[in-house]
Amino acid sequence: QNVTQTVEEEKPEPPTTQEIKQKIEKYNAKVTNCLLMKLNDDGTYTGFIKVHLKLRRPVTVPAGIRPQSIYDALKEVNLAEMTDKRTSFYLPLDAIKQLHISSTTTVSEVIQGLLKKFMVVDNPQKFALFKEMRKDGQVLFQKLPLTEYPLYLRLLAGPDTDALSFVLKENETGEVEWDAFSIPELQNFLMILDKEEKDKIQQVHKKYERFKQRLQQTLKEARGKPG
Repeated sequence: QNVTQTVEEEKPEPPTTQEIKQKIEKYNAKVTNCLLMKLNDDGTYTGFIKVHLKLRRPVTVPAGIRPQSIYDALKEVNLAEMTDKRTSFYLPLDAIKQLHISSTTTVSEVIQGLLKKFMVVDNPQKFALFKEMRKDGQVLFQKLPLTEYPLYLRLLAGPDTDALSFVLKENETGEVEWDAFSIPELQNFLMILDKEEKDKIQQVHKKYERFKQRLQQTLKEARGKPG
């Protein structure tokens, strides 16, 4: 069962550098791969997080653009800006992307970084980052504030992804600031919603058509029986 929590937790006092050092040592002792956290001289630290992409709707990407190469990444070439042509594309459901981030990297920056890696040109406000936890047989989702630091949450939870994992999902419709979107983006949203509505109507029609056929068959068989 999936349960989404929207209540924000109160943040405790920020830990000291010594406390962070101890937490990192404890974290690294549990790591079973090479994805360790590293403490920097200035008190910040770096590490890895994995984000599951659970997007139900298509995203907008540049049309006819080749995948990003290592050269493009090193030169910070934005391939999405090389063409004005756009197309809709479904990302693989529950794809996983691994990110190397800093303790100062915010949720907002993680979302923008993921969109850039997949060359998604949709407004970042369409998306939200959730933390996923498993408790008492339930899967709990909690939306993270844009100013939250995912690496710190990873550090507190430890490397076990069953205790905590990150999920990128569509933002709740009521929380999206639609004024921030362009006219083509809004038109694209309407096209997607219209398609989803038609698909849903078709599914309902098929469901009741099958039910109607079974009912008619049952009545036919009942009439053919004596008494």
